[in-house]
Amino acid sequence: MILTFARAGITPVFSNVLRSTVPFSLLYPILDAGSSGFETKTSFCEAMVALGKAGCRLVQLRAKELSAGEFLAWAKAGVATAQRYGVALIVNDRADVALLSGAAGVHIGQDDISVSAVRRVLGNEAVIGLSTHSLEQAKDAEAKAVDYVAIGPVFATKTKSDALAPLGLSVVREVRRAVQKPLVAIGGITIERARELVGVGVDGVAVISGLKKSDTSLEEQARRWLSIEANQGQSRN
Repeated sequence: MILTFARAGITPVFSNVLRSTVPFSLLYPILDAGSSGFETKTSFCEAMVALGKAGCRLVQLRAKELSAGEFLAWAKAGVATAQRYGVALIVNDRADVALLSGAAGVHIGQDDISVSAVRRVLGNEAVIGLSTHSLEQAKDAEAKAVDYVAIGPVFATKTKSDALAPLGLSVVREVRRAVQKPLVAIGGITIERARELVGVGVDGVAVISGLKKSDTSLEEQARRWLSIEANQGQSRN
């Protein structure tokens, strides 16, 4: 399926009603521009192809080290690739890059511009995700015009030098009870821990360091993660 998101008729939105159907698969890869395996725009697009073929439906591009112009160029190339494989590309932090590239949406943090401001920029059809780091923040996100809520770090992580203390499964379980919107877990998630999180009821697991350059192809790595969801579903039947 080709995913397109309208950019015409942008109007302010202040409702907490879900505007778009977020195309979740269990694995929500975050590709860090310039990191191992994603050093160039070409290798990033190749990764998008591999993830699309594996069955991922939502992929995020993070580009902390790129200039604004480079970020936009990567995002445009990623969108063109993503649409051929039924993937929705989300950009990290930059609503302007999302708008100009035609990306499916943006993921923002607690210290970024407000959700309502992002919604004004991107319009009704864009996917907006919001990072939260406590039960209180997650409840607050539930009342905002976001399409999914991210909670973390669930486990200890080395991806961010300023990472907060891990929340653990018990907090994720509380958040799941309190939040009706799609819930994404992030932070220190391995394929073994992903199984536990599926049991808690998350809709997706955001993975950065769990997808690394190795002898196993990125497509095969992604398929292994996605098989957790399939196996969990079979075990419930």
